[in-house]
Amino acid sequence: MRIPVPRPRSLAGQLFAMQAVLIAVVVAGYALFTYVSDRGQAEEAAARQATAVARSVADSPSVREAIRTPNPTAELQPYAMQIMHDTEVDFVTIMNPAGIRWTHPDVDEIGKHFRGNTARALKGETFTETYTGTLGPSVRAVTPIVDGRRIVGLVSAGIKVEAISKRVSDQVTALFGVAAGALALGAVGTYVINARLRRHTHGMNAAELSRMHDYHQAALHAVREGLLMLDGQYRVALVNDGGRELLGVGGDVVGRSVADLGLPAPLTGALLASEPRVDEVHLTADRVLVVNTSPVSGGERRGTVVTLRDVTELQSLMGELDSERGFTQALRSQAHEAANRLHTVVSLIELGRAEEAVEFATAELELAQALTDQVVAAVSEPVLAALLLGKTAQANERGVELVVSEDSSLDDGLLPESLPARDLVTILGNLIDNAVDAAQGSVRARVTVRASTDGCGEGGPGGELVLRVADTGTGVDPAHASQVFERGFSTKPAGPGGRGLGLALVRQAVHRHEGTLSVAEAEGGGAEFTVRLPLRTTAAAAPVSGGKR
Repeated sequence: MRIPVPRPRSLAGQLFAMQAVLIAVVVAGYALFTYVSDRGQAEEAAARQATAVARSVADSPSVREAIRTPNPTAELQPYAMQIMHDTEVDFVTIMNPAGIRWTHPDVDEIGKHFRGNTARALKGETFTETYTGTLGPSVRAVTPIVDGRRIVGLVSAGIKVEAISKRVSDQVTALFGVAAGALALGAVGTYVINARLRRHTHGMNAAELSRMHDYHQAALHAVREGLLMLDGQYRVALVNDGGRELLGVGGDVVGRSVADLGLPAPLTGALLASEPRVDEVHLTADRVLVVNTSPVSGGERRGTVVTLRDVTELQSLMGELDSERGFTQALRSQAHEAANRLHTVVSLIELGRAEEAVEFATAELELAQALTDQVVAAVSEPVLAALLLGKTAQANERGVELVVSEDSSLDDGLLPESLPARDLVTILGNLIDNAVDAAQGSVRARVTVRASTDGCGEGGPGGELVLRVADTGTGVDPAHASQVFERGFSTKPAGPGGRGLGLALVRQAVHRHEGTLSVAEAEGGGAEFTVRLPLRTTAAAAPVSGGKR
């Protein structure tokens, strides 16, 4: 006989149980918090009540008169019992400064020593405390009885903790009743919601839903931000909003071939490739994308799932990090050189040649200041000047001389807000890095930078910014002039991080500002890259295309 195996609880049932437990925990936690809070408030109220009673008794003239009599208990005990009855406190104890009781609810305790702290009251202070005395734990107040300038006695009034708990018991009962009602209401609401969920999932359990998920595993495997699904003929079957934004395509593209979307050739080639692509970096008009492709197959090729992730800001930060690393290496080298020069100066002084030490140190300072003055005089725009000074140190570290052309002229404040400093650093920094890389190892390892403006009148920006970077390397083959700005193109062996992205980022930034970028043979050999960027005023600046950066 086959024993039937119980069917696992449906997903809706599991969610109902989980939500019911969650509601119960939340409601119970809130109930406990409210109970503790009310208990604390009740104890504070009891302390205030006890303090008021104790001070009233201590300030009573009849109490002071009774203390002066030979037998204070005879008059004070009935008075204390009446106060207890009228104020609903559990005890009022009047005692002498030594703590010997004159009154107590239990007459057997009269004449005995008070159980509690009295030191602060003997100093003239009224205080409250929770203490376990002859009647059990209580919240009590202790205050001095002052006659003139002397403390002639003490008063302690208190309420038992048991009585405080009894006061909040009715509130606790009501609280838990409300909590139970909230739990029941939440359970009903959860059941109704899960009943709808059960209908939508057709009563399937988690394992059954997992099997359905496996059918679409390939389609959901590489999803990051943008999703593009292609059919077997490389036509768009599905594209989400993120994919449209990252690719810069609009309108109805479903059913169109990837080749007709107007994407850059390297990106189109990656989407049309039959083999998977993993974390490939590609450039669009204004973005740096990481592309992953995964084929969907089930005995035959059914299509491709493409995921797109925007790393434009990350790439920019990585470029800034590389620059900072270069600056750090240059500073380390300069620090080493400075130490050598300092040792030379110290040695000359020790040899008694102070004048020669001064001349040597002065010459070094003048050389460094001359370099700074040369750059700032030619390019007073602070961002570019700082970049050129930093790149000069980096180039010297690699054995390449970086010079700013004498005919460079770029005043501070000339560049409009439409040309941000980050883009200028991207453009000029990558061009200089590429030139230094090309010039390194040549006979006259030199890189020349020229920054100037053309067509700028007295009325402010209106012409164009011209940046020229020339090197003494091997130059660029004219046959490769149109490919040198493509991502991945490089005449150098690929390093650990890959090559060919710097010039592609330059072209992307130049095109974003509607500028031009060209390469030609430099005078005396090597290559010269020229960038022309229009200088618009803020009001006339055209909006940057491509959505968010």
